[in-house]
Amino acid sequence: MTVRVLIVDDHPVVRSGLRALLETDPGLEVVGEAGSGEQALALAPRLAPGVVLMDLRLGEGIDGVTATERLRAAADPPAVMILTTYDHDADIVRAVEAGAAGYLVKDAAPQVILDAVHAAARGETVLAPALVHRLMTRMRRPGPRITDRELEVLRLVAQGRANRAIAKELFISEATVKTHLAHAFDKLGVDNRTGAVAALREQGLLGP
Repeated sequence: MTVRVLIVDDHPVVRSGLRALLETDPGLEVVGEAGSGEQALALAPRLAPGVVLMDLRLGEGIDGVTATERLRAAADPPAVMILTTYDHDADIVRAVEAGAAGYLVKDAAPQVILDAVHAAARGETVLAPALVHRLMTRMRRPGPRITDRELEVLRLVAQGRANRAIAKELFISEATVKTHLAHAFDKLGVDNRTGAVAALREQGLLGP
């Protein structure tokens, strides 16, 4: 039985490359492409894919995790396979918690990606062995539970953004930014932005 696939990525070149790869497999049929999470949610009910190949970062609008949550909440949900450039531990955890069937990075071998799509269609969970090890290590390690919003704020802090710029980007007040930072500092046992960023990097939440 042919597996119907919807590709979701905000880069047209990436979508074209993935389509070309998937079309080399006679057991897969690319039924559509979406450049945003919102577009994916609009297309999925009409196209009825068996698997959605989803990027995490989708530019403006909802991200891949939120799109995954909403797709998986449908009456007859497709399997969602995350294929992204990012392999931060926090992203992996969020994706799995959202109901993703698997998580691969884009430098995975072509056959690995093809096999993963078939596995997701069969209802199997697909995670690269290295990611499984890191995920299990993180889940077993006690530590503060940083919320998604706190992590979002700290990622912008790590990029050198000031509170005002963070507030503008996230559509929240500066006071709310300060509250998120205060809560994060408390959980991480630090008293400043530099310490918080360093602590999260040690935990693999911000990447190198």
